[in-house]
Amino acid sequence: MKKIKLWIRKHFGFSQREVVGFLWLLTIMVLLTAAPFLFSLFSSSEGAFSSAADRQLLDSLAAQLETRQPERTNKYKVPAVALRPFNPNQLTVEEWQAFGLPKYLAQRILNYRTKIGDLTYKAELGTIYGLPDSVFQRLYPYIQLPEERPSKYKKDRYANRPAPNPAWSNSRPPREKFILAPFNINTTDTTQLKQIRGIGSKLSARIIKYRNGLGGFYSMAQLQEVYGLPPEIVDSLQKYTFVPKSYTPAPLNINTATADELKAHPYISSNVARAIVAYREQHGRYSQVEEVRQVKLVTAELFEKLRPYLTL
Repeated sequence: MKKIKLWIRKHFGFSQREVVGFLWLLTIMVLLTAAPFLFSLFSSSEGAFSSAADRQLLDSLAAQLETRQPERTNKYKVPAVALRPFNPNQLTVEEWQAFGLPKYLAQRILNYRTKIGDLTYKAELGTIYGLPDSVFQRLYPYIQLPEERPSKYKKDRYANRPAPNPAWSNSRPPREKFILAPFNINTTDTTQLKQIRGIGSKLSARIIKYRNGLGGFYSMAQLQEVYGLPPEIVDSLQKYTFVPKSYTPAPLNINTATADELKAHPYISSNVARAIVAYREQHGRYSQVEEVRQVKLVTAELFEKLRPYLTL
């Protein structure tokens, strides 16, 4: 070991402490490199031992089950017999089991006969819940019942229903058909709106709230802006409501309104409201409504929507 240390110090110029640290580092690297191989070797040997022990345990359990299973199966199993012609209304549970049916299914057939009555034709056996089609097809040729349902069971379900009394039709006056007359969308209330099919309390309240926020509808096309209104409801509103030609929406004075009053309008955002007020403070009162177009945030589309509501 001393010769190795001297050789390392001579060739690498390490001090004595550095040589010791280098040797420790080299030892750790070797151990880390060999760790995966050692781990796989150890785990494979342990796995082989564990696998052999588990296999032995499983073999012993299987042997125990094999010794116990015949006793239990023989206790409940009914000896099978060859198929022969039979009347399904006369077989017992054991006889059904002898034909290959499980006990629960045989008991279900007997319960069916008790509640519904005897089977009247071959295909009726196949309607019993849980009977596999393959089993029914195997039993079908041996069933001693008619191929089709007897005619005495083919009664009209309405045969015993009494005929309507002609006098009943004349005892009550015919109901008048309800016709909804068109009404003003800007003066209506929720009660009247709910007369339109498809409009309930929520939609009617939403329409009124949006109308009041606008200051009134000046066009029926504005109904499409109400949140959550399906297209078919909009069509119904356009059918049963109207905006009078002489109607003028509530005015919004751009020379006196504050930013809070402006942004309360559904078409005006907070930034646009502040920009309109700032322009008025910098340039003075608006002399005409079209001057609002000078505000950078007011686009041509927004101005056309706002124009019916703006005033000086």
